Amino acid sequence: MIVSLRSFKLKTRMMLILGMMALLQTGFIGFFALTYLTHSLDEQIGQRALHVAKTIAGIPEVIEAVESRDSELLQPLTLDLASINDARFVVIGDRNGIRLAHPSWERVGKPMYDDDGDYNEPALLYGKPYIQKAVGSLGASVRGKAPIFDRNNENVVGIVSVGFMLTSVEDIINRYRTTLYIVIVLSFGLSVLTGLWFANHFKKAIFGLEPEQIGRLFQERNATLESVREGIIAVNSEGRITTFNRAAVETLGLDANTKLTDRPIEDVLPDSRLMDVLKSGKPHFDKEIWLQDRNLIVNRLPLLQDNEITGVVSSFRRKDELDAVSKQLTQIQQYADTLRSQSHEYSNKLHTIAGLIQIGATDEALALIGQETQSHQALIHLMVEAVPDPILAGCLLGKYNRAKELGLRLEIDPESSMKEIPDHIPREELVSIIGNLIDNALEATLSNKRLEVRLSMTDLGNDLIFEIEDEGQGIHEKDHSRIFLKGVTSKKGEGHGYGLHLVQKLLQKLGGTILLEPGDTMGSRFTVYIPKSFENQN
Repeated sequence: MIVSLRSFKLKTRMMLILGMMALLQTGFIGFFALTYLTHSLDEQIGQRALHVAKTIAGIPEVIEAVESRDSELLQPLTLDLASINDARFVVIGDRNGIRLAHPSWERVGKPMYDDDGDYNEPALLYGKPYIQKAVGSLGASVRGKAPIFDRNNENVVGIVSVGFMLTSVEDIINRYRTTLYIVIVLSFGLSVLTGLWFANHFKKAIFGLEPEQIGRLFQERNATLESVREGIIAVNSEGRITTFNRAAVETLGLDANTKLTDRPIEDVLPDSRLMDVLKSGKPHFDKEIWLQDRNLIVNRLPLLQDNEITGVVSSFRRKDELDAVSKQLTQIQQYADTLRSQSHEYSNKLHTIAGLIQIGATDEALALIGQETQSHQALIHLMVEAVPDPILAGCLLGKYNRAKELGLRLEIDPESSMKEIPDHIPREELVSIIGNLIDNALEATLSNKRLEVRLSMTDLGNDLIFEIEDEGQGIHEKDHSRIFLKGVTSKKGEGHGYGLHLVQKLLQKLGGTILLEPGDTMGSRFTVYIPKSFENQN
């Protein structure tokens, strides 16, 4: 049964892989070394045997004894020469290959070829020395054979064969083989220990996760990045892009086929401040910037590892998208305020009417009902005639009820007319502008303990004009230029200073303007001009 490596833990896998690599490498190197050593030893012994054979073939006494076929002289001489040169044997034959000397007397006089099957032709016929490896009567040996020439060095008169047994070579090889086995075992053990140490170190670096888990997390990360509507770009410590998603490419208007990975961020986005965060380590949150001709809200966060900055990740989204969400929330909030105000006001009226009925003041109850009915009918008639747009009319009715709830009056000029609102002007933006201005006017009037806020509207001419006047304490002339800045407010506490800033931003988008001047009696007057023919360029 074949077991997959994936069924083992990372630590076991690394030990097995490193151990097998050590076995294969050591085995391969050992096999090559033994083969090379065997070949080298054979060659060295052969050269030594040939050198001894040549030396013996040149001894005058040997030449003379061969020519006279004097085996009595040659026999002890060859034994002495073999002993002196540590050779296993020295054999001498005549020009016909008949032994004249041999370690065994009984083989003297017999042909040399019957010992190793070699007819000694290179030496006897051509006078050339050579090396032979063969198994003879004395065992496997390496032999060096040299021709014996006569005294005039003209004719071959015999042959000398010097042999060294291969058992010594095998003994050397066996010693090396044993050493090799020991080295293989030690290498395997060392590799297992190295694998164990490296696996522990590696597991710590990857938070104890297995490779398959890392692969799944990588896929999940990519899926998560692509599912996020915000653009995301991350750079490493060298400022090179390591991560980005499709939303980032689309938001920045980059070519979808552009290769971004491993490119310097400054080459892709020269105006990016990611390198500043990389150097300072200070995060940026909700920063409004212009990049690639786009107004973005950006967050930049440094990546830390062992208190060292290893990179920066940035998330960003187009500001107009956030503004759209903000406007939708504002509209919903205004609808909720309208319903709450109406509910609260009618609840109070109903309680008052119920009380009058209980005490028997029916005439007063009927008068109150008639008064409320007449007041609301007049307002509703004005809205139907002057403001046919349901969204703007609903906003004004809500603010009217809100004013009554606060004990104030929102007086809408009966000569007002707002019938020609162009279709290109988003109603939620118009509601945000008028709603914020009325809310500010109500708060300013209430804080000054006055009662009335006045609103007039006209759509005559080329602009839509709204005029909201309060009875507050007014705004000092030196603050007129900064009252529309984000966070600037005269109110106490947090969460203020955004309404007028939002109004100005929305008007800039619509091509409109807003003027601030003192009211006729006290307080401030805000006049809004929104051109009918302005085309939204954003």
